[in-house]
Amino acid sequence: MLHLCFHSFRKLLGEGLGSCSIDELQEIEKQLERSVGSVRARKTQVFKEQIQQLKEKEKTLVAENGRLSLKYGICPQPATKDQREKHPEPYAESSSPSNSEVETELFIGLPETRPRRISPT
Repeated sequence: MLHLCFHSFRKLLGEGLGSCSIDELQEIEKQLERSVGSVRARKTQVFKEQIQQLKEKEKTLVAENGRLSLKYGICPQPATKDQREKHPEPYAESSSPSNSEVETELFIGLPETRPRRISPT
C-alpha cells in the first residue's frame, strides 16, 4: 500500500508518467485541478480574514489617532476621502486656522559654498 501511495504521489509531481495511459493522465489532471481549486479557495479565505482583521485594526488606529490628537491639541493629518467617509468623527475640520509657514530650500555643496540668504525686513 505504501508503495502505491508513493507511486501515486510521484505521478502527482509529474514523475514516472511514461507508463501512464491517457485515461490515467486525465485522472491525474482532474485530481490536480481539484487540488488547485481547494488551495485557491483556502488562500482566498485567508486573504478575506486578513483584510477583515486589517480593517478592524485600521478603525482602532484611526480612533486612537483622533483621541491622541484631541488630547495633545494637535490637528489630525489630512485624511483621504475614503478615510473621511469611513470614520468622519476624527477628521472634523478644526476651528483654529493654521498659521505656520514652512520654508524649504535645497542646497548642494559644502556649507561655505552655499549662498547666504537675506531675510526680507
